[in-house]
Amino acid sequence: MTRNPGALPPLLTADVDGGTFRLRHASPGDLPAIVGLLADDSMGAGRERGGDMAPYERAFAAIDADPSHLLVVGDLVPPGATDGPVVATFQLSFLPGISRHGSWRSQIEGVRVAGRLRGQGIGNVMVRWAIDESRRRGCSMMQLTTHKSRTAAHRFYERLGFDASHEGMKLTL
Repeated sequence: MTRNPGALPPLLTADVDGGTFRLRHASPGDLPAIVGLLADDSMGAGRERGGDMAPYERAFAAIDADPSHLLVVGDLVPPGATDGPVVATFQLSFLPGISRHGSWRSQIEGVRVAGRLRGQGIGNVMVRWAIDESRRRGCSMMQLTTHKSRTAAHRFYERLGFDASHEGMKLTL
């Protein structure tokens, strides 16, 4: 069920410095840009390998086929243009649970904005849209993890109302 980004309306549009920021469902053609964004920091550079796109394509197909998962990209459309480059991305997943009276929660991950555009409010626009979409889908909570070393990211999420209430743990398999 691959979504055709041209066939769906944007999820959100916002005026930002440099043009219009347009949030939309990702398409398979966006994968190189998404991987580039994920690799564009010291942690991601060691994890992401854009040469072999097959693992990313398999992951995209699984995400795209499941309505409980959204892979979203943000384009920056220059004034007077109809299209622009992918400059941001995130994944939003909706998870059912038994706890909290059987409530749903959302999880946001892989939040990235192109380095040259950080600090201009694009991340704020994206995460606020994700919060609103989570509420619209009936979620009672939104969660995320961020590496302990990412202190600027911690401040960013706290400004949006997130609380560092839990200690997350991971096991690499």
